[in-house]
Amino acid sequence: MGRKRKTQEEQGEASSASSSKQAKASRREDAGSKEEAAFESYPPSKVYRLVEPGPVLLVTTGSLAESTHNVMTIGFHMVMQHESPPLIGICLGPWDASFAALKKQRECVLAIPAVEMAGTVVDIGNCSADDDDVEEAGGKWQRFGLEALPAARVKAPLVGGSDIIANIECVVEDTKMVSKYSMWVLKPVKAWINPNKKPGEGGKMFHHRGDGTFVVDGEVLDLKDRMVKWQEFQD
Repeated sequence: MGRKRKTQEEQGEASSASSSKQAKASRREDAGSKEEAAFESYPPSKVYRLVEPGPVLLVTTGSLAESTHNVMTIGFHMVMQHESPPLIGICLGPWDASFAALKKQRECVLAIPAVEMAGTVVDIGNCSADDDDVEEAGGKWQRFGLEALPAARVKAPLVGGSDIIANIECVVEDTKMVSKYSMWVLKPVKAWINPNKKPGEGGKMFHHRGDGTFVVDGEVLDLKDRMVKWQEFQD
């Protein structure tokens, strides 16, 4: 004897049960995808570690001719304007010995070191001219074996050596944000590049992640053909 046909009530119950199972399965899938894509909370006090990584720089101040030149390391800086004139912002506060020199002479040099200098650059950033070993050596330049070269437009020296990618001579353009944020707006007036260490052609910069770790320049991704609104800034 054939199976009896299910009553409409039984069919409805079966259909409802099937829909319920499908809904639960769908919710599990949604929950799974949400878990995979979910973000974790991150301390606002540490967001600088996410946005900081510009190349670590050396800043020289003072006068080479008067033997008052100093050098320090910075990681907080940014491009503020492309041209008319180009502008760079750096964070340099009164806790730094170079602050007084920059305030007095209103000029400096930004040197971009290659990754081969990473250890030395970090050591420069973790010492003071008042440290015993620095004083005994005659200053930071002597202590770390740095070569000070005369600049063309400013009194502060260029940083020489085969592991320096570039030097940018700057004058102070704006000090409105110095008192509140220790942010100096600089105008480049002359720049020099090492032909053997050009970025992407042998010169690798290194970038501080804000916690004592660094990342190094890697693969160059060329998307110039898609930068249709910014072609005037391409070579």
